[in-house]
Amino acid sequence: MSRQEQKQKTRQNIINAAFALLDENRSLSAISLREVAREAGIAPTSFYRHFKDIDELGLTLVDEAGLALRQLMRQARRRIATGGGVINTSVDTFMEFIGANKNVFRVLLREHTGTSAAYRLAVFREIQHFIDELTDYIVEQQSIPRQVAHLQAEAMVKLVFSAGADALEADKETRNSIAERVKSHLRFVQAGAQVMER
Repeated sequence: MSRQEQKQKTRQNIINAAFALLDENRSLSAISLREVAREAGIAPTSFYRHFKDIDELGLTLVDEAGLALRQLMRQARRRIATGGGVINTSVDTFMEFIGANKNVFRVLLREHTGTSAAYRLAVFREIQHFIDELTDYIVEQQSIPRQVAHLQAEAMVKLVFSAGADALEADKETRNSIAERVKSHLRFVQAGAQVMER
C-alpha cells in the first residue's frame, strides 16, 4: 500500500470511528477528538494530519452522510428500472438504509436543527442536493414543469426524513408500519402535483 493509500485509509478509519461513536444519546458536538482517535486506533496528534479540528471532521461526516443518501437514491432508481414501483421501492430502500446505517442518518437528522450554524448549513445543502436530484428525476419521469416537480420533491423529501426520524429507534414491525404510512403520504403528494400541473 502506498503512503497516499495508507493516508486515505487512516482518514476513512477516523470517519468510521466518529460515526461509530454517535448513538441515540450523542451528537457530533458531544464527541471529542481524543475519543475519535482512540476509536480509530491512532494517536490524537495523528488526527491533525487528516483534519484541522473536530469541526472539520463533523462537516466531513455531514458530507459523507449526504453522499450516502444520494447513492441510496441512485440504488433505488436501479431497482425501479428492474420493475419496482417508484414510491414502494424508494421507501423500502430508505428504510433498509436506516436499519443498517442509523448513525449516518442521525448525523443529518440531529445536525439539521443542532447548535452549530456550520453543521446546520451543511445539512441544509445536502438536503437541497437530495431535493434537486429528485426534482430532476420527477421532471424526467412525469414530464411536469420544473417548478411543480420541485415542490413535489421538497414535500416528499420532508415527509421521508420525518418518517426516517420516527423509524430510527423503532422495531421492525413499527418501521414497516411507518413505511406503509409514508408511502400513502407520498402518493397523496404525487396525486396533488398532477392535479396542480393540470
